[in-house]
Amino acid sequence: MFKDRPGTSYPLGATVTRDGVNFAIYSKRADYMELLLFESDESPLPYATYSLSPEKNKTSTYWHIFLEGAKPNQVYAWRAYGPYEPWNGLYFDGDKVLIDPYSRGIVGWQHYSREAAIKEGDNCPASLRSVVLDCESYDWEDDRKPSIPYSRTVIYEMHVGGFTRHETSGVLPEQRGTFAALIEKLPYLKALGVTTLELMPVQAFDKSDAPHGMTNYWGYSPISFFAPYIGYSSVKTAAGALDEFRDMVKACHRMGMEVILDVVYNHTTENDHNGPTLCFKGLDNLTYYTIDDTNYSYKNFSGCGNTLRGEHPIVGKLIIDALRFWVADMHVDGFRFDLGSILSRDIFGNPQDRPPVLWAIESDSILASAKLILEAWDPAGLYQVGWFVTRANRFSEWNGPFRDDVRRFVKGDRNSVRALAHRISASGDIYGEAGGDRDPNRSINFVTCHDGFTMNDLVSYNHKHNLTNGEDNRDGADENFSWNCGVEGATRDSTVEALRLRQIKNLFTILMFAQGTPMILMGDEARRSTGGNNNPYCQDNELNWLDWSLSSRNEELIEFVGDLISLSQNFGLHRQERVLPVVATGRTLDNNLTTLTWHGVNLNEPDFGEDSHSLAFEIADKQTNKYLYAVFNAFWNPLEFTLPPLPDGEHWHKLIDTAKMHPEYIVAPKSSKALQTASIIVESRSSIILTNTNCFAITREEALARKAPNQKSARDRRITWTTMKRPSLPQ
Repeated sequence: MFKDRPGTSYPLGATVTRDGVNFAIYSKRADYMELLLFESDESPLPYATYSLSPEKNKTSTYWHIFLEGAKPNQVYAWRAYGPYEPWNGLYFDGDKVLIDPYSRGIVGWQHYSREAAIKEGDNCPASLRSVVLDCESYDWEDDRKPSIPYSRTVIYEMHVGGFTRHETSGVLPEQRGTFAALIEKLPYLKALGVTTLELMPVQAFDKSDAPHGMTNYWGYSPISFFAPYIGYSSVKTAAGALDEFRDMVKACHRMGMEVILDVVYNHTTENDHNGPTLCFKGLDNLTYYTIDDTNYSYKNFSGCGNTLRGEHPIVGKLIIDALRFWVADMHVDGFRFDLGSILSRDIFGNPQDRPPVLWAIESDSILASAKLILEAWDPAGLYQVGWFVTRANRFSEWNGPFRDDVRRFVKGDRNSVRALAHRISASGDIYGEAGGDRDPNRSINFVTCHDGFTMNDLVSYNHKHNLTNGEDNRDGADENFSWNCGVEGATRDSTVEALRLRQIKNLFTILMFAQGTPMILMGDEARRSTGGNNNPYCQDNELNWLDWSLSSRNEELIEFVGDLISLSQNFGLHRQERVLPVVATGRTLDNNLTTLTWHGVNLNEPDFGEDSHSLAFEIADKQTNKYLYAVFNAFWNPLEFTLPPLPDGEHWHKLIDTAKMHPEYIVAPKSSKALQTASIIVESRSSIILTNTNCFAITREEALARKAPNQKSARDRRITWTTMKRPSLPQ
């Protein structure tokens, strides 16, 4: 037993000092609290219990106690006593052991039982616990954040566990699926051209929050906003998980790569009244969750049983403090806010014009350098794509219409060309047309993400195949704008496979040459498949894990994607500082130097009709005398396009042609021959990118000057323009 004294209400959580540890926690409505101390995370019962009285250990709505001589790595938890009145929205239960919302470490997973936290009775032997950690002792050495501008950013959305869990990863068995294993694979991602890793949830989550017999694999089931999930650490201790995560961030920064976290502040794993009592519900349910004021049931805007009450000052402070921790103490570079629109809702669920927590995030000085990306919708029907970018200064958004409209066009749907033109030009119809100072790269463009088909499955399945999820194929989106190219699922038909590969290249080409910030889904460059399952959130198995042997079967595509990224960076005429307008004739931008012109098969005649399936555009930078011409032909027959005229002495050169086979689909400048004709045939369901002679003459100095900080040029990566050879996935 440690000698105790009242302690202080700040900082919240467990704070290590020279003399001991101060514990502070919020609960407005609890009658009294108990602090439990455990010998280890495996101890079934506490060896010491401290009772906190309102008279001595409470200041306003905060409970606190100081234990003299307590040290880091002390395992602890709380009990909160008060009224258990679900009909009034109160769920105090002294039988339930609660973790600290501010804990930097969560342990007890080996004996944890979700069921024990749901049913009546004491769950102490099967409970999760918090750990006292000293976050100040880590040696960051000379770590510096890359601070890559959006205009040079290429995001790679990935699952830490699934990236290296497969036996083909070449990682030691005890390290597979961990932050340490991710460090091993960073050279592959760097060579591919990725600048920014977007990690699916890595904060502690409940893997058992899934249908019976399944596992919550994705991690969108948070129980802590501070603690790294110990399952992603090769060292199975709270301190080990903290340090291994920081090792990973430091390694990324040394390679000039950023780390963005996917954070879930819209709900928790406690679900509704039938869910477990693990933390927030037992501490002060009415503070943390949005409750119906008529029957005190949980409002479920998240689709996951409850809705975190982001508009409440206590919850807002919790979110801000968590974000500050990840930026200041863990050195992450930004965040993607899952179902971010929920954070704009008020206590009644109505959207607010200036949501307090979101504007607090935007204006916070500690978060000033962080990338802030919102998923601007929620399952309850609140759809705000375009809303945050036009009203805030720093938020970017996942562009859902980009995904849908690009899919529809490449698939060959009618009435899809005008929408494609908008998506290519930074979605001016959503975010505002040309003019103003809005950075168009705050549109996060993607064709696939974790939620839905992989890119391989997008061209291999007409329908979802989710039976293995145990919900009779009811889960997952029914409309995917996919096309199987003639055969449902895997096939050995070489004609079908060739078309699928071409379609994937078309999707990648549009993604990389559209205005905005591109995001790639883990494994899409290697044709990773989930067997047509478009909602594999509960599949912690080979269905989701990246099979690294795909590199040998899909080396051509991996090389194509890497080369495409390099070309889009070095020939980035499409990366303007303002939104490109959707117009039929040239319009001057950027001090009368840059123009965008839409074309069809004839010059200046784009066909936006219902039956059109092709679009061409030209970007001319007259200051540097560089031109780019792109054609996307989703029609099932070849089409002939008239080429735009160039200044005297200049000729068009083919840079990309998705109809060509390896290695001719990307043409090296040294081997490219000038086109001598006034038109070009573009094959069915294919894309081409042309540049002019002067644009091919890019110098090494220009490439270096335009590269992202700490990002090596193609030549520095020993990938020459002559061979465009890129390493396959490491074995």
